[in-house]
Amino acid sequence: MKSLILVLVQFVCLVILAVTGPLIASNSLYFLLEIVGLLGGVWAVWTMRLGNFNIVPDVPKDSNLVTEGPYKYVRHPMYSFLLLVTLALVLDHFSKSRLFIWFILLFDLVIKLSYEEELLSGHFADYSSYKKRTKRLIPFLF
Repeated sequence: MKSLILVLVQFVCLVILAVTGPLIASNSLYFLLEIVGLLGGVWAVWTMRLGNFNIVPDVPKDSNLVTEGPYKYVRHPMYSFLLLVTLALVLDHFSKSRLFIWFILLFDLVIKLSYEEELLSGHFADYSSYKKRTKRLIPFLF
């Protein structure tokens, strides 16, 4: 149930951001950030492979621990790139309410990744060593 609530909050935030502003940034810097985020997201999904991919934080029984590609630098690159894209869109079409929704999304994803890491630690014996050599969302920082 916790997994579904976290995903529901994530999607509600994304829908609100999508309907309250344009989906393509008009400012060239924000557009560039959006493109980097979209390409990075595709890279992360491609590296994860669809058989290993799960929208909810639950760990599929037959999954593998992915530590290559963007996962070599951060443990949750899909979340990182999603936050980059949505932040670019919020800043491009700024309002306090959109920024507030973005912070709710950030908070939700941090809770979701923390929960996911608990599950991954229980599923993969080498997850703790992977955690020691990579950051959660931002390379070298967090």
